[in-house]
Amino acid sequence: MSRVSLTIDGIALRGFGAADRDAVVQALEGELRRVLADPATRAAWARSHRTPVLKLGRMAFTPGPAGGQSLGVRIGRAIGKGLRP
Repeated sequence: MSRVSLTIDGIALRGFGAADRDAVVQALEGELRRVLADPATRAAWARSHRTPVLKLGRMAFTPGPAGGQSLGVRIGRAIGKGLRP
């Protein structure tokens, strides 16, 4: 069994309401758990390495809980793709 440790120093969500921020963060955490729990992802991460900066680009956002959840999931998937060695 392998263990993945991911540290995110900060998430800047300017212009978001509190409920939208919470929805984005919760969906992001859930998607990262799902992406990093995948056996293929764990196998690719068998060796230690660092990714100091990961630029994801622009992503559209629709206000409200569903929009926040959708954005969080898309960010989590983009991070998962960007973290592959």
